[in-house]
Amino acid sequence: MDRSLPRSLKLPSGGIDFTSNDYLGLARSEALYKMIVDTMTALPQKRNGSTGSRLLSGNSALAEDTERKLASIFGTGAALMFDSGYNANLAVLSTLPQRGDTIIMDELSHASLKDGARLSLATKWNFRHNDLDDLRKKLQLANGAKWIVAESIYSMDGDESPLSEIISLANEFNAHIILDEAHTTGLVNHNEKIAVRICTFGKAMGVHGACVCSSKDIKDLLVNFSRPFIYTTAPSDHSFVSVSCAFDFLSGNIHLRDQLRSNIDYFRSIAAWSRSNSQIQVMIVPGSEKVRHAASQLQSEGFDVRPILSPTVKAGQERLRICLHSFNTEKEIKDLVDSMNRL
Repeated sequence: MDRSLPRSLKLPSGGIDFTSNDYLGLARSEALYKMIVDTMTALPQKRNGSTGSRLLSGNSALAEDTERKLASIFGTGAALMFDSGYNANLAVLSTLPQRGDTIIMDELSHASLKDGARLSLATKWNFRHNDLDDLRKKLQLANGAKWIVAESIYSMDGDESPLSEIISLANEFNAHIILDEAHTTGLVNHNEKIAVRICTFGKAMGVHGACVCSSKDIKDLLVNFSRPFIYTTAPSDHSFVSVSCAFDFLSGNIHLRDQLRSNIDYFRSIAAWSRSNSQIQVMIVPGSEKVRHAASQLQSEGFDVRPILSPTVKAGQERLRICLHSFNTEKEIKDLVDSMNRL
């Protein structure tokens, strides 16, 4: 890390949003806000907090009903809620792979997945990003239960995982897949049979928290042995209500997905340098000082665009990361691309 250019916390700039993860605009939806408030008001028991961990005083009928609803939505045997995607990933990777097993992780996996793997007693290997040949070689050498770790969409490049091919390899080598769906939850319906899926709600769903979608046996393992689940206060009633309402709201507003897809296609049609087919778009501007200057220029023109610095990405791969949303207009997108082309 270049310590001459330390990162710092900043308040929202008020510019046109091309940086948040609020892909469908649900975080700013007044209609969803009202739905959540009305549902909270109708609860028979009024609680500000959950009062304890799920295994002690923090469990509730609301929590269990929400998890059954999520399991139905995602088509899995069970779901287990966590207060964040980070803790969900930490729980899965530190609990499921055991001593003598092998974790084989895409090298560009999120920090939370890597941190969870560090806490595991299993052998830990990386495979080159989206490189199926390298994954196959690692699977051939792996011992014990084999755990393949990947993301549906990678947050710093916006590129997709070759999921169908990974599933084929997993079937060939009798391996289990752990898939982080942080940037596709609410946007893409995956119907594939995957051992563990981590779905998060702080991005397209516009609220907070995450769930691990799996078989009931895996859920039971997490409930009994996952330290991030056992030793933390349960999410509040508001968290469970917010998640449930967000999915109800989205089911009645699927057009928001179509609008986002249209905006992505339009961006790609006018940005010759676009390399991604997702809502995450990237322009590489090597060097921390250069990328900060480029972001500052865009911000001065009214666009909320942030630089991504080393060590979040490799030195020399610093970038402007553009997040597209359903609420961005074509004019806003065109003006942004024109400004980026002038950098």
